[in-house]
Amino acid sequence: MKVLLVFAHPEPRSLNGTLRDVAVKELNAQGHEVRVSDLYVDSWKSEVDRADFPELSPDARLVPVVASKQAYESNALTADVKTEIEKLLWADALILQFPLWWFTMPAILKGWVDRVFAYGFAYGVGEHSDKRWGDRYGEGTLAGKRAMLIVTAGGWEDHYSPRGVNGPIDDLLFPINHGILYYPGYDVLPPFVIYSADRLDAVGFELVAERLRERMRTLATTAPIPYRRQNGGDYLIPSMRLRAELGDPEAAGFGLHVNRGATDQNGSCFHGTREDLRVRIQADAQSERR
Repeated sequence: MKVLLVFAHPEPRSLNGTLRDVAVKELNAQGHEVRVSDLYVDSWKSEVDRADFPELSPDARLVPVVASKQAYESNALTADVKTEIEKLLWADALILQFPLWWFTMPAILKGWVDRVFAYGFAYGVGEHSDKRWGDRYGEGTLAGKRAMLIVTAGGWEDHYSPRGVNGPIDDLLFPINHGILYYPGYDVLPPFVIYSADRLDAVGFELVAERLRERMRTLATTAPIPYRRQNGGDYLIPSMRLRAELGDPEAAGFGLHVNRGATDQNGSCFHGTREDLRVRIQADAQSERR
């Protein structure tokens, strides 16, 4: 496989930096071809502004969606953005690695998404009608490729449990997994999350490193999160509301968009809680709880 790892941490000697090296080494050992986009080393420009659209007239009003569409269609995106798009098209799998800062990704990584996921490339793709609402959520430019997150969190795993004060980790990462990765078509694998990252000792690190090696060894075979496909019949078009007969009628929120009854490629059925689902589809990986 060809793997692109987008790395967002300012310190190469950090836990994140060390784990990145562990992941890349294991991927190479498995025969995969790996490229790394190190956003801090590259001094990645985070903000979307007029400089992103060199063909935009100085007296024209900047409407980012329109400007992005025009620049993509005319091959006028900036060189740094074109390079990252080429990497995404090259890669069979994408890994985003970052520390969880204020319940989301660092600004530099969000800026990478804002600028690289251009209109006509990652969104605004496909037919929009009363029968179909674009190629997105399971379809799109990046369909057939895999993606996953490697995330470090300072809090305890209990803090991110279904009843934890920080909220369930699956909910916190849903906007990234579903809204950024699944939207343009990726098959999204369960995230690899390291909790209590600031308290990790040498023994704990080795346990985490070995679990990460196992995830890299199974990158091509781990079953993805069974998100519902937008155009697969589960949603009413054009309202995009989930059909009333699907899911728990008392439930609401992110969990409705995961098909708990989906089967994996081996015919096994996914069911139960988010934690049950995560454990089930991580195959032989050890439990996240330490």
